[in-house]
Amino acid sequence: MKHSHFFFIGDLRQLLPPSCRDQPFELAFRGQQSTKHLIESLGVPHTEIGYIENQASQVNLNYLVKNGDQLKVYPIDHHRIIKPAEGIRFVLDNHLGKLATLLRMLGFDTQYRNDFQDHELAEISTKENRILLTRDRRLLMRNAILFGCLVRSKSPDEQCVQVIQRYDLVGEIKPFQRCIRCNGLLQPVDKAQVSHQLQPLTIQYFDEFCLCSHCGQVYWQGSHYLRMQKRIEHVIQTSKKEQTENRDGLLEQDVSRIS
Repeated sequence: MKHSHFFFIGDLRQLLPPSCRDQPFELAFRGQQSTKHLIESLGVPHTEIGYIENQASQVNLNYLVKNGDQLKVYPIDHHRIIKPAEGIRFVLDNHLGKLATLLRMLGFDTQYRNDFQDHELAEISTKENRILLTRDRRLLMRNAILFGCLVRSKSPDEQCVQVIQRYDLVGEIKPFQRCIRCNGLLQPVDKAQVSHQLQPLTIQYFDEFCLCSHCGQVYWQGSHYLRMQKRIEHVIQTSKKEQTENRDGLLEQDVSRIS
């Protein structure tokens, strides 16, 4: 039997069993085990790990842990954001429909269906280089998943803030560019072209419309538009505040680690 010592930093601790959260702990194991396998056996998906130190030397997820190793596991920070080179695109699991609506509202390419199977989500993420957003830790532990994020909160607005601050997306928000129903791009359309889809009062009081290029849904700036604007502004301001606080906290953490 081999023994190694682990210590998890920051919000990774909340993913551990309660007895392991507040101090270094010893983990016993047999045979050759990678850091990925041992860390995930404790409930922490590899997508949430920024880097790993073994007695001040950095090791990767494939490192074979040795007897007596002392491993510190750090969360992803603003220096180590893992995202596709092609740009930010998402795929969401079946339980994140409200988050999908919010991300589309903000202009992000977001695939979602309420009947995706786990293997479909993993395949879409892998083949299309989409960031997989899920609350399912086991799904993120699949070896094929390179781009993923464990969504922590149950609140859609808090989930959205987490995603925006993690991937530094405040500057990339372009509201009302996508259909919140199907993810298609919206295009301005002449009123006469869509009048047959509108109620009489809508025709009377509104003149500017957009049409989804995929599903044909019509959008205009009614009372719902003002509510969405307020919600978007709240998400943006909260994201900016939390991102600043998180970066200040990580800077303090880096200084203490160096000292």
